[in-house]
Amino acid sequence: MGIFDKIRGEFIDIIEWLDDTQDTVVYRFERHNNEIKHGAQLTVRESQAAVFVNEGQVADVFGPGRYELETQNMPILSTLKGWKYGFNSPFKAEVYFVNTKRFTDMKWGTMNPVMMRDPDFGIVRVRAFGSYAMRVNNPGLFLKEIAGTDWQFTTDEVSNHMRNLIVSRFSEAVAKAQIPIIDLAAQYSDLGERIRAEIAPSMGEVGIEILNFLIENVSVPPEVEAAIDKRSSIGVVGNLNTYTQFQAANAMEKAAENPGGLGAAGMGMGMGAVMGQMMAGANQQQTPAAAPPPVPGGAPTFHVAVDGQQTGPYTLDALKGMLGATFSAESLVWTTGMANWTRAGDVDALKPIFASVPPPVPPQ
Repeated sequence: MGIFDKIRGEFIDIIEWLDDTQDTVVYRFERHNNEIKHGAQLTVRESQAAVFVNEGQVADVFGPGRYELETQNMPILSTLKGWKYGFNSPFKAEVYFVNTKRFTDMKWGTMNPVMMRDPDFGIVRVRAFGSYAMRVNNPGLFLKEIAGTDWQFTTDEVSNHMRNLIVSRFSEAVAKAQIPIIDLAAQYSDLGERIRAEIAPSMGEVGIEILNFLIENVSVPPEVEAAIDKRSSIGVVGNLNTYTQFQAANAMEKAAENPGGLGAAGMGMGMGAVMGQMMAGANQQQTPAAAPPPVPGGAPTFHVAVDGQQTGPYTLDALKGMLGATFSAESLVWTTGMANWTRAGDVDALKPIFASVPPPVPPQ
């Protein structure tokens, strides 16, 4: 400190602080030997508090206003100094201005991934970040517990102090909530309020009030993101066969528009073959399912082709009653286990039916 600063400190009688940094929480008013004259003018602006410290001990705290420093308005300091009947000479004391305004957009984040158990993806590692707003609601306690003798204490130092506490409470809140990762985004507000309520008592112990707490994003490792994207894609596609046919048709159209010679033609032929196989598979899927197998131990039943249409199934007794009408040895039949439709007279199970039919009556 130069000679002019020393002279100015000895004769100055106005104590005030104009903050132009926007991030200073505590500022120590500097003067030569910390000497304050009797009757000095103290100006404390809105969103400020002035804390007098005597030999390392917090004394009087002044809120917004203009004060003339006398024994009457400094009861604690007067007691510490032993001023029973007032004072006239300069006295030594440190003056700290504490910024009590709302500090917004304070950042927090997890330096390392947090392990959690997810019902869909098992054990996963998540990272999170967000912001919060705070203010100092007990200047004396904050100066004693956090700022100490730091002549200029900033919001970055507050963030460093709070980060570990916030991450710990975030991990506990997510674990207790048991919310799947996919559904976490819908619960950001509730989780943020829960975390704010849990860290509020710890912050109150050092003179800080947490006004709000926001979770802006919870992210997972790239491999988990890829699994989520794949699951979302499957849900968007819906019918996989229809989607594949659509993709193949687009590829064929692009190949036909591209005058690339044999390469394009080969691609078109290949895609045509794929389309043929897919259409054949689709037709097979549309074919009516085969009749259920007969009850184990029961009599076999047969389907009969009548005028090109499938009828039945019929039991053996029913087929006997149909002889000569819609059923004969030349009728085509099928039952479970047969590869193709077969002439009824060639089926061993049906031969007894035709053997029991009497031969035609000879002409008279």
